[in-house]
Amino acid sequence: MATDVIIQNEISQQKPLLGKVALVTGAARGIGRAIAVELASRGAAVAINFRSSLSEAENLREQLREAGAQATIYQGDLSNSEEARRVVKDVIDFYKQVDILINNAAITRDKSLRKLTDADWETVINNNLNSAFYTVSAALPGMIERKYGRIVNVSSLTAQTGNFGQANYAAAKAGLIGFSRVIALEMARYNITANVVAPGYTATDMLASIPAEILEQVKAKIPISRLAKPEEIAKAVAFLVTDGDYITGQTLSVNGGIFM
Repeated sequence: MATDVIIQNEISQQKPLLGKVALVTGAARGIGRAIAVELASRGAAVAINFRSSLSEAENLREQLREAGAQATIYQGDLSNSEEARRVVKDVIDFYKQVDILINNAAITRDKSLRKLTDADWETVINNNLNSAFYTVSAALPGMIERKYGRIVNVSSLTAQTGNFGQANYAAAKAGLIGFSRVIALEMARYNITANVVAPGYTATDMLASIPAEILEQVKAKIPISRLAKPEEIAKAVAFLVTDGDYITGQTLSVNGGIFM
């Protein structure tokens, strides 16, 4: 009997998120995909949200299932309030709960302020900031009822430093930081934490269009002298939801030291 207890404890340590359901938005590619993989490796059932990358989402789902994880996919444009809340409802209908919510979905529409249009501004704000409000507001009632929730909003180095041509992106990502602090204050009594991970320059499709010589200049400014791997951002997110019970309202910067 004592041996059974020891084995069970070891399994719990290896899979600390067993029995938890994680919804990861924008999870088909890049940082979102890495987060989904990391949370699944820790035992969570993963709900993969995507907007248009169906083949990538299906591929991720099958890879996770082959690895023994429970995974499902949910299409939805989270900039639309009805679609965003429908995605959360569909996850709850299937799993009966959402314990972990990772708001990672984001787009860019980069232009200098003089060229930035209303549509450029509104599209990025809707996709990168409003979407988080929609998903959080839909997930909170169940979290409050179960007195458990872990929310991580993925922001950006740009929110902390600004960046030429990214007024809309910086504003949206900075908004996530303030939003997360309010969630943390209001929801602490229900054992719900809300934190932010702010990645620096990360090797994803979002940087693929940047010329190689510009990327080299960027790397030269980073004390660690390289781009982040998506998996490194994912581990920071997983730390907050797995071991961050006493951490809330904080911004964890994962940027190689470029902003301190």
